[in-house]
Amino acid sequence: MKIVAIIGSAFGSKSRVAVNYTINKIKDVREDAEVEVIDFSEIQFPFADGREYLQHEGDVGTALKKIMDADGLIIGTPIFQAAMPGTLKNLFDMLPVNAFRNKVAGMIVTAGSEKHFLIPEQQIRPILSYMKANLVPNYVFITDQDIIRQEIKNPDIEFRLDRFVDDFFLLLDTYQTMIQKKEAEYDF
Repeated sequence: MKIVAIIGSAFGSKSRVAVNYTINKIKDVREDAEVEVIDFSEIQFPFADGREYLQHEGDVGTALKKIMDADGLIIGTPIFQAAMPGTLKNLFDMLPVNAFRNKVAGMIVTAGSEKHFLIPEQQIRPILSYMKANLVPNYVFITDQDIIRQEIKNPDIEFRLDRFVDDFFLLLDTYQTMIQKKEAEYDF
């Protein structure tokens, strides 16, 4: 089972801390999960220019192929100026419309204040739905006060991230079973 965790900004560290916690939890509970991380602080994506994702080469081409080959996606992103980072939207623009068909996607969102709580609902969720993702119903929203000095300080956040992993795999396992059952109906 292939999981890709996307850290949707080149700046900041709180999303990275939350995604790393989640990855470690996945490794603790699922031996069958192969987790890859795409971190915008390590790969500089060009602006989307209308090319098909397969036409990109190097690290960018490899990252796009990993996303397309994944069974599940974890989108970890900060909210800047009441919006998702341009880097994350640019990534979505580089992928085909049906890129997330038969994939499960979940969100882990960090922000400076609670005022940005609905940004994932209003901006990110509609894009993931449009691209045909099967969405984990609840996302984890984390504010600056929950992560201090690269460490999660709020036990409730750890609980919600743990629950997120459970929900993510419940949905992913269900869809994988349904897909395998449907494919078994074909004679070829």
